[in-house]
Amino acid sequence: MSKIVVVIGDRLGKGQNVAKGVEAAGGKAIVIPGIGADMKLGEVMKQENADIGISFCGSGGAGAIMAQTKYGYPCQYGMRSIDEGITAIRQGKRVLGFGFMDIEDLGRKITEEYIKIKG
Repeated sequence: MSKIVVVIGDRLGKGQNVAKGVEAAGGKAIVIPGIGADMKLGEVMKQENADIGISFCGSGGAGAIMAQTKYGYPCQYGMRSIDEGITAIRQGKRVLGFGFMDIEDLGRKITEEYIKIKG
């Protein structure tokens, strides 16, 4: 299996810690720069032929819902824990919407779970 590609869009322009976790698990992380990056998630996923998109905003939904509505990526949003993200990956979701959680462990565990399922 080639490296999985994970696009990260954070409303506040963050996501670097999640990216470190993705890369530690053997994936390729693409962090969308700038404020409002979550709203560009679907577009960048399509451009990069990404496997997973992770969106962060206060509600945990805006960027994920936009990616699903505009590009048809199945999403789960409003999540507040890593376990919820792992469950969503197991259910076949490709876009995960979280409240602000720029933590390395999230990127690592989501990537490891995806590799375990698809590998």
